Amino acid sequence: MTTWIDGTVVENIHWHENLFSLKIEAPVPQFSAGQFMSLALDIDNERVARPYSLLSSPGQNPLEFFFYVASDGVLSNALVKLESGDKVLLKDKAQGFFILDEIPSARDLWMLGTGTGIAPYFSILGSEEVWQKYENVVLVEGVRSSKDLPYQDLIEKFSQEHPDNFTFQAFVSREDYPNAIRGRIPASLADGSLEEKVGLTLNPSDSQVMLCGNPDMVKDCVEMLKNRGFEKNLRRKPGQLTTENYW
Repeated sequence: MTTWIDGTVVENIHWHENLFSLKIEAPVPQFSAGQFMSLALDIDNERVARPYSLLSSPGQNPLEFFFYVASDGVLSNALVKLESGDKVLLKDKAQGFFILDEIPSARDLWMLGTGTGIAPYFSILGSEEVWQKYENVVLVEGVRSSKDLPYQDLIEKFSQEHPDNFTFQAFVSREDYPNAIRGRIPASLADGSLEEKVGLTLNPSDSQVMLCGNPDMVKDCVEMLKNRGFEKNLRRKPGQLTTENYW
């Protein structure tokens, strides 16, 4: 039987009309960076729940989640209206295997994400383990427009703390934006523009790749990287590609 914990909204950050973040105080058990938790509200006498990746790192309080308001999303359209002091339910335990314990060691770790799919990467980047395990960490975020690129202060924090180890590369598909590549992530794997811009080469011997976000992006990137010798990372057969659809 599912056990729910009462949480209290500390802050609702509206990035724009369809993008927001919630900071929630809740007595949840310890979790691993990269995991997700189910959030729920009682709407019209029915409990509506959905899993969301934690953006906050283990030990950080309050918990933080990053949301896109889906036009047909009953829960997201209710969550976006919450204010400080409002209550929200959280499942009593975090879940998921999109965590560093499941990823083999390598020289380089590539984190490729779209939209709110970057949330688990921020959780991982805020932990010490990632900087001890990998020599180079590359965060890649694909969005439609520059207004969909929040958390630039957090990215700058990682850049300042790990100037020789961390690289951030944005993709903006619908407009030109300083230092961003205009286009989509899969196309950059095909033409080599991502590797050229970052200054590192994606290859199975040196690279581990995490992919999270739009299922089409994940699928297209996996197909292209498989053609270059990468293999899906499985417990029974370790590889270089670890994926999670988050849409």
